Amino acid sequence: MQLAQIRQFEAVGFRSWPASSVHYDGSWAIRMTASHPSKRLNSVNPLDPGDTDNLEQRVARAAQRFRAYGRPPIFRQSPLAPEALDQYLEELGWARFDESMVMVVDLANVDLSDAIDQIPLKDIGRFIDAALQVQGDNAALKPGLFEVINAIRPSKGLFVIEEGAVPVSTAICVQDGALAGLFNIGTAANRRRVGLGRTIIKSALKWALQHGAKKAWLQVEIANTGAIALYEQMGFNEAYRYAYRQAPET
Repeated sequence: MQLAQIRQFEAVGFRSWPASSVHYDGSWAIRMTASHPSKRLNSVNPLDPGDTDNLEQRVARAAQRFRAYGRPPIFRQSPLAPEALDQYLEELGWARFDESMVMVVDLANVDLSDAIDQIPLKDIGRFIDAALQVQGDNAALKPGLFEVINAIRPSKGLFVIEEGAVPVSTAICVQDGALAGLFNIGTAANRRRVGLGRTIIKSALKWALQHGAKKAWLQVEIANTGAIALYEQMGFNEAYRYAYRQAPET
């Protein structure tokens, strides 16, 4: 994927999962969110491969800002990050972890003939309760997750599949123009590999297509081979990768 397209997906990603505070140092977007610990919401995101001036001072400033904020200093290194910066962080001992893949599909190539017409939830609190239960996350994350989802400005669909009164699968679809991003995809541990993930994704994609989306995209960790296999079966292909680097403890 060309850098111009990557910039487009990165910008859409920032709007789709908004940080509460964004500060720029040159082309580095420093995203910080006190209410939620997500790395995507608390990281430095370099956006220009040619922006390599004063790396030593700028990295030190960013690290100081994060520590003052009570967050570990983290860089998110996409293809837009300068190679010189990645090499410098490596020399400083910043650990590289959680390599992830951005995958994209043309919705015209996805078979949605069996997709269920599902009306997205309007109640953010109810969705979050379902998502936390499905993914086994700490209920203390609810206020922060509510703040993030409530701050999403593009159109969003909150999807939940229940069996009886028990939530078993969840997903968020954010439609930003022609692009629809999928977030927070999850299926209860005891209900995996029975097609629920495919079902909820198809419902979300059908909703996005009906609202004008042309392509869908998502992010998945490379280690999650089961999810990647599902997405590939549905037509998603790798667009680019990114990874995080975290400062050594001081």
